[in-house]
Amino acid sequence: MIAGGFSLTDLGINQAGIHCMGSAIQCRVTTEDPRKNFQPDNGRIETFRAGEGMGIRLDGASGYAGAVVSPHYDPLLVKVTGHGLTFKKAASKVSRSLNEFRIGGVTTNLQFLQNLLAHPEFQEGNLHTGFIETHAQELLVYTPRQRRVRRLLDYLGQTIINGTQAIGADISQPVAHEPYIPPLDKISNSDHPGWRQIFLEEGPRGFAKAVRNHKGLLITDTTWRDAHQSLLATRIRTRDLKVITPHTRKALKNCYSIENWGGATFDVCLRFLHECPWRRLEELRALVPDIPFQMLLRGANAVGYTNYPDNVIDKFCKLAVEYGIDIFRIFDSLNSLDGLKVGIDAVGAAGGVIEAAVCYTGDVLNKSADNKYSIDYYMNIVDRLVKHGIHVLAIKDMAGLLKPDAAAYLVSTIRKQYPVLCVDTAAVS
Repeated sequence: MIAGGFSLTDLGINQAGIHCMGSAIQCRVTTEDPRKNFQPDNGRIETFRAGEGMGIRLDGASGYAGAVVSPHYDPLLVKVTGHGLTFKKAASKVSRSLNEFRIGGVTTNLQFLQNLLAHPEFQEGNLHTGFIETHAQELLVYTPRQRRVRRLLDYLGQTIINGTQAIGADISQPVAHEPYIPPLDKISNSDHPGWRQIFLEEGPRGFAKAVRNHKGLLITDTTWRDAHQSLLATRIRTRDLKVITPHTRKALKNCYSIENWGGATFDVCLRFLHECPWRRLEELRALVPDIPFQMLLRGANAVGYTNYPDNVIDKFCKLAVEYGIDIFRIFDSLNSLDGLKVGIDAVGAAGGVIEAAVCYTGDVLNKSADNKYSIDYYMNIVDRLVKHGIHVLAIKDMAGLLKPDAAAYLVSTIRKQYPVLCVDTAAVS
């Protein structure tokens, strides 16, 4: 109506009728150094923990551990907004939030902002454009946080893993620790030839058929990949895995597969462990030749974080098979068949077992008309995957939403439609 020419008076709105119902303050947390005329800092953020809570809103930018702050762009990390019934209460909430922030690796303006919020004249609202210059002696006086705990932990970790690097110090080796490994003498030696031998002799389809006809329970062991990816940020080294291979090979002889590659393992090997992921796969394959190896393939993203050309995916899967991968669990977080097809076709051409995953969400037992993730939604995906020539179907429940009754309903419906299809629920959380 304003655009149509009406005034506020025409609409019955006047200044006397507008009342303040509270106050809000927003602070920009940046990598600027207030004591160097707010000169931007740059580098890698080592630690980032934000202060949250009631009455606080965070609008994130590039604030997270591992982020690289560029000198060529806005140094903003996060906007912190607090609100309260009065200006002082809003300032108190924002100050509490800023005090709980922990940011390491780069210089920030956190303590300057806290000094500003605590200043008596600021809390009274007596502000002007020259406020910072006028009160610089008060606002810019603070002791930088020492990060003693973080530095101590970094030092201890480096010393324990890599030995001391101090000049003139006793160059001792890292502390050796021999883990206790339970005796495996009681494990019965089955006459089963092993699932990898079946795969090598009968191919992917023969392997899937044999698995489908198997009457017992088959498991996938994820210790070598997803277990330490979830618990230890995928930091287990190849040499540590190799130590337990003799026992793993014996204990898991009749295992459906060992998941030991793909996902974040490729990235972490290169960036953090400074290892060759291909050499890891090759060495583990030589030590465990008779159990199928399984990897997680992110469809068209392979083991990266962006889409790659089809020929890159084709070559990657071919090399993965040559280095020892047998089963490829392929998924797309949005259940996009276009994203899955690239990986499915590449694995099929390479001669691996195609285990395509359906990512589960919602509640398949919800019969309401507006439930997008109904049984029809999942069966439509399964139908298209089966037509595309998969060997095994996986149900991937990333968030732990698949309840027992829902799982029984979903699997039985798939089994009724495709009685010979091998269904793997090893990806259920």
